[in-house]
Amino acid sequence: MIGKDEFNRYHKQFQLEEIGFAGQTKLKEAKVVVVGAGGLGCPILQYLNAIGIGTIGIIDFDTVHVSNLHRQVLYTSNDIDQLKVECATKRLIEQNPNTEVIQHCVQLTTENAKEILGNYDIIVDGCDNFLTRYIVNDTCVELGKPLIYGSILGFQGQIATFNLNGSKHLRDIFPEPPNPEDVPNCSENGVLGTFPGVIGTMMAQETVKVILDLDPLINEILLFETKNWSLTKLRY
Repeated sequence: MIGKDEFNRYHKQFQLEEIGFAGQTKLKEAKVVVVGAGGLGCPILQYLNAIGIGTIGIIDFDTVHVSNLHRQVLYTSNDIDQLKVECATKRLIEQNPNTEVIQHCVQLTTENAKEILGNYDIIVDGCDNFLTRYIVNDTCVELGKPLIYGSILGFQGQIATFNLNGSKHLRDIFPEPPNPEDVPNCSENGVLGTFPGVIGTMMAQETVKVILDLDPLINEILLFETKNWSLTKLRY
């Protein structure tokens, strides 16, 4: 049931033909979990919360570091050394009290992934390491859950939707995770503060498209090069 406050809050969305009252109800009934509350996770969480996703889970066991603040815009200097899930939950409740935010202050493993992810309709992968990415992917395949995938490196981002209605998944493209020593990360290569916001917002948009069945990326991967604004869509 959409209340008066929600109607006023989401009125501009109601006006879109593709959403309307029925679409907003779908958003409210959706249960989405975001793996990682870092550079990608912050904009994903903020926008999914703002638009009225009814239940939002956050999986992260890390604390806020000063080096996070230039890109992880949910946090402030006062949050340093505090748990990200707790700081993020506080900000999301302040932003939109109509949503339910569930904290999972744990490291996702093969032992707990099925129990945690099984409670949600859609999984959004905003983590920063391949071990967790493959755990998330394999669990989604086992549970039959759609997975919104995104990654960044330098000025290029990638977005895909895996395992939606039997579509391909991560191992269909890359059967095995790469050697961690061969994979660059933000600590070694750096990251421009604005860039995770760009890709994270696009991942939030793709999540909405899956919920509303608005032509999501099925068996396609989107490559977005922001240095020269090149957008490429590849089928696989």
